[in-house]
Amino acid sequence: MLEQAFALVSNGLVALLVWRLTNHSRDRQDQEREREAVRGHADALLVAVSDLKAASTVNRMLWERPVEGLRTVLLAGLAVVGGAAGARIAGGTDTSSGLVGLGRGAELLAQERIVGKQAVAALREPFNRIAAAAAPLLHSPFPDLITATEELLGAAENVTDTVRLEEKLAVFGRAVLVATTPPPSRRERRRARRSG
Repeated sequence: MLEQAFALVSNGLVALLVWRLTNHSRDRQDQEREREAVRGHADALLVAVSDLKAASTVNRMLWERPVEGLRTVLLAGLAVVGGAAGARIAGGTDTSSGLVGLGRGAELLAQERIVGKQAVAALREPFNRIAAAAAPLLHSPFPDLITATEELLGAAENVTDTVRLEEKLAVFGRAVLVATTPPPSRRERRRARRSG
């Protein structure tokens, strides 16, 4: 009878230990999956911010430099003169030649304006990807990561302030690192207490 009681207690302890280890293992796996998800969303956000920076840089190079404005004025002037000359050669009066020239210049300026607006509209896609990647991070259980994500979103809205954007990217990177680093094990904590 004593042997049966001992076996029952022993089996109960083994079952309790197995149950505890299984739950502990499952919890660690869940935490690791959560850290992997955070890493994936953070990577997607970093790529989207990089795409936004690149698109903004290209946009500035193509459309916002002073030389580009001068180029547009020069081309519009040439279109006006060329249109007026063509109308004059075709037998038009001074007034009709001038109007044709102005029409050609207006056409060119309208095309430049349309293309410029399309270039600015191309920034919408990186902004959409930034928002999609940031949304899950804003609901993460890590307050510092939420704050860093919000600040990065704010900095991305003014992509021309590259210094602020780089600062917020660095803060975000540190917050991701903290959020995705597994907590130290008991053994590591004991070692740290002993050495510290």
